[in-house]
Amino acid sequence: MTDPIEPAIEPSDDPSFDELLRLTAGVREACGRVLVGLEDEVDACLTALLAGGHVLLEGPPGVAKTLLVRCLATALGGEFGRIQFTPDLMPADVTGTSVFHAEDGSFRFRAGPIFTQFLLCDEINRAPAKTQAALLEAMQERSVTTDGETRPLPRPFCVFATQNPIEHEGTYPLPEAQLDRFLFHVRLGYPSPQHEAQLLASAHDRPIDASPAELGIVPQSDPSRWLDLAALIESKIEVREDLFDYVVRLLGATRRSPSLALGASPRAGVMLLRAAKARAAMGGRGFITPDDIKGVFLPALRHRVALDPAEEIGGGSTEKVLRGILDSVEVPR
Repeated sequence: MTDPIEPAIEPSDDPSFDELLRLTAGVREACGRVLVGLEDEVDACLTALLAGGHVLLEGPPGVAKTLLVRCLATALGGEFGRIQFTPDLMPADVTGTSVFHAEDGSFRFRAGPIFTQFLLCDEINRAPAKTQAALLEAMQERSVTTDGETRPLPRPFCVFATQNPIEHEGTYPLPEAQLDRFLFHVRLGYPSPQHEAQLLASAHDRPIDASPAELGIVPQSDPSRWLDLAALIESKIEVREDLFDYVVRLLGATRRSPSLALGASPRAGVMLLRAAKARAAMGGRGFITPDDIKGVFLPALRHRVALDPAEEIGGGSTEKVLRGILDSVEVPR
């Protein structure tokens, strides 16, 4: 077992960019001891968490999607919960249900696994749309309504949903309304040979079921402090007037592109700008730059646009189209 990493920060009364920088550096270092070659993915998830968004993780089995979420939850001191999505999973299995108690003839609500802070929805696209839809209210409103009563979820509340590539057998496409609730769509591929060799060297002599805590990750903060730091992007990040126009032009280019059957919505622009502000805060800046917008453009939009079928048949991809839009739209000076 590796030596644990000590907490990175001693919080002051008022949240600051310096404190956020120390915290994110501590989380990166802690996760880096366990997750090999996933620095960009850890950064993307931290950005989404800071922006108050949810993350869709896509990749083949065995590339550490689940371990990534467990490490982040441990490093941030949050409560972790997991739901394994299967074809027979019912909505009540996610949200909870009322149970009859014969001793007093009453019904009492038994909370489902959704009542946690960091929720891993493993292989979400193996469940039918009805069960996937059970997450919609929770992801948007941070609450669950059952038996006519609305129950708030813990804060922070973040859904990390993993999915295998859609062409794998036994999977269901996520509905557009479900996809739109995710701030980022992060893709994980196979590691490079160098990273894979490093992974084997670090993993061969540790228990296969070791938890992140057993591997030396200790909380770098607590969830309430993370909420305080997340408030920085609401009140402390400035946006130049010409950057609003830049975002509008990027969105417009997706709607005019003949390679896309569906362009980005106004909500996509709102979420893109929010993610850019979170990226700026993680860089210790009180203002965003065009590079912040460009840095979050792909993960924020790749699941919110649809490739034209003719383009897909011709070997095109959403990724290529979005990169082309980034290159073609003029960047503000």
